[in-house]
Amino acid sequence: MRKTKILAIGDIHGDTGLVKKLAKQAEKENVDLVILAGDLTLAEISTKNLIGPFIKAKKQVLIIPGNHETLATADFLAEFYPNTKNIHGYSFQKGNLGIFGAGAADIGLNVIKDSEVFNLLKQGHDRVKDASKKIMVTHMHPAETITEKLSGFYGSRAITKAIKQFKPDIAIFSHIHETGGIEEKIGKTRVINVSRKAKIFEI
Repeated sequence: MRKTKILAIGDIHGDTGLVKKLAKQAEKENVDLVILAGDLTLAEISTKNLIGPFIKAKKQVLIIPGNHETLATADFLAEFYPNTKNIHGYSFQKGNLGIFGAGAADIGLNVIKDSEVFNLLKQGHDRVKDASKKIMVTHMHPAETITEKLSGFYGSRAITKAIKQFKPDIAIFSHIHETGGIEEKIGKTRVINVSRKAKIFEI
């Protein structure tokens, strides 16, 4: 089965220059999917040109809300742009690959309880549980990780629990800028902080 090539990033914060650069990279590297792991905007100042360049490059885009935009804004962007889906509490399936997610965080415009995060991830996972490969996407960072230790910000216990229970092949998150690019393992799951550091991988 052909692998799926993915470009993942979070915390764009309305940086349209970065989006243009990433859209060109996605085209050049011939990625199949672009995943934006929340905080697309900076406190919802503008939603212009954050998704469009990827659509122009003919890429499928998956998004979740961060703590800088509401769920309504993420839904609006998903409805406004073709080939764009908000996977907050939902999922996306491409062949043997299932992707599920939950956005928001414990601060900002989109505050969410940890127990609700787990329920949303379970809801999304239930739809793709039979997929042979899985990716879990969150905005918040998992608890008991290098990111939590280095940043001093408590991670989400619900996200760590979901990783251990659902065993995705890859779990990506953003939110903590200082540790962008750091990779580690929880069980057999590859856990990647894609905060402002685009990561291209195949699965």
